Amino acid sequence: MTRTHHPSPRFQLRLVADREIVVGPGKIELLEAIERHGSIAAACREMGLSYKKAWQLLDTMNRHLAAPVIDTVTGGTRRGGATLTAEGRALVDDYRRLMADLADSPHGKTLLNRLASTGTPDAEAAADAD
Repeated sequence: MTRTHHPSPRFQLRLVADREIVVGPGKIELLEAIERHGSIAAACREMGLSYKKAWQLLDTMNRHLAAPVIDTVTGGTRRGGATLTAEGRALVDDYRRLMADLADSPHGKTLLNRLASTGTPDAEAAADAD
């Protein structure tokens, strides 16, 4: 997964079971990329992720959730492809809704504002450089 710089504080939610991260921001981004491209390989190229790693992430979700998160079609004359299952689509929707609810909640806003007002080392270094 690519690392991104976040100029201001934000929440990242991870669901953990049996010492494994079952759902987190990277896995949700992977599912969204698969949905956009209709292909695991294309999603991997977009994200700078190996195909093997993508399958490991998908396998972790599939082992812990009630139903698989993607359907795949093998290659051939029509080439292969992948789509989100109803479980996968619901997972993405629920995760995005939960993140929005958290950020918009009074406690979430308070915490984000408190962190933003303290400044971060990166923000302070950038201000000093100006």
